[in-house]
Amino acid sequence: MSEKVLKATHSGVLQIGNTEIPCHVLENGERILSTRGVMKSLGRTWRGRKYSGTQLPVFLEAKNLHPYISDELAMVLTPIAFKPKTGYKSEGYRAEILPTICDIYLRAQDDGVSTPAQESIARNCEILVRALSKVGIIALVDEATGFQDVRARQALQKILEEFIAKELQPWVKTFDDEFYKLIFKLNDWSYTEQSIKKRPGVIGRWTNDIIYDRLAPGVKIELHKLTGRDEMGRLKTHLHRHLTRNVGYQKLLQHLSAVEALMRASNDWRGFKRLLARALPKYGEQLPLNLNSD
Repeated sequence: MSEKVLKATHSGVLQIGNTEIPCHVLENGERILSTRGVMKSLGRTWRGRKYSGTQLPVFLEAKNLHPYISDELAMVLTPIAFKPKTGYKSEGYRAEILPTICDIYLRAQDDGVSTPAQESIARNCEILVRALSKVGIIALVDEATGFQDVRARQALQKILEEFIAKELQPWVKTFDDEFYKLIFKLNDWSYTEQSIKKRPGVIGRWTNDIIYDRLAPGVKIELHKLTGRDEMGRLKTHLHRHLTRNVGYQKLLQHLSAVEALMRASNDWRGFKRLLARALPKYGEQLPLNLNSD
């Protein structure tokens, strides 16, 4: 039996700088960006695949980018077939793919492995990251499609059912050394392999702030309630072990990727927190009034 092709309930055009990307909200709530629109935002045109033997999107199929693409990103990098409100069957990607792509190209650029052609794409990625710092990608799509009113009526219980697992999940290393190195770098702290392992306690509070407070409404509170603390006041296990593998954990990885992209686009911790507050605000908080570029 063929997989059901979902219909778009809301459609619009996402304006990021000088780029316009057709976007949609599907009947299951997924926010989608058109494939051609994503490529246009990167400064690329559709010319078919250059390499064979890969199922990666055409804009990520270059072999030198593969080391920066983990298996956990498969969900956001998988194309989705859908039916727009007007027109025939189309294809796009989850809206979170845009900051994910930017993170991959910027990491390759940081490591000095980008090709000359990819350098121009990396420059576009940096522009996109800074443009997205004005307001989160999900909020942008919802505003462009008129879906924000529907989103506001979604029940908290449904979100928790999707994100919170009924049983404790196996441990998987999730926050890699790169995440902590970026924190050290932005705070102008010297770091070694040992300092990354025995990091300051304040980083735990910062992780709650920049990750779990911004993952989904009510999720952090529920995770802490389920995890509990020992007699020393320490969490009994990792918070992410209570996330569902197909939704909650995947959203965590996507959010973490977007956070790291913002870190790379920042000069210091204060600048990063400013971008973070605009791009990925905490749920229930208003965006800062001053939206001028840094």
